[in-house]
Amino acid sequence: MGDFEPVIVAFCCHYCAYTAADMAGSMRLNYPSNVNIVRVPCSGKIDVKHILRALQNGADGVYVAGCLEGDCHFKNGNVKAARRVAYAKKLLDEIGIGGDRVEMVTMSAGMGERFARTATDITEKIRALGPNPVKNALAKKRQS
Repeated sequence: MGDFEPVIVAFCCHYCAYTAADMAGSMRLNYPSNVNIVRVPCSGKIDVKHILRALQNGADGVYVAGCLEGDCHFKNGNVKAARRVAYAKKLLDEIGIGGDRVEMVTMSAGMGERFARTATDITEKIRALGPNPVKNALAKKRQS
């Protein structure tokens, strides 16, 4: 498992998390290149089905990054996102995939260092968990 490089999908809100990712790049901070950023208008637009679809399509881990609590540009989108992520985690635990593959994080636009650290920490966590079991099952099914 030492050569396993996880695929991570990061749903980032336009106003804070995506801007923090941009700032991390501007600051030339290193973070894993396996983090695929998907910019969304608000983290509150992410539904459980988006998280599950990312995993179904081969992501080993997913995180939703939104504005700091109480600072959402759309009032409470980040609170809605946090509830949905918690539900997705519970659902993934129930079906045996593991809720640890999904996280909710918050940050402001000026937190480029936090974005880079979060991307690194989540990548390391998913690397320790190993490949997404759904991805392995799909690969076996394609080989048959």
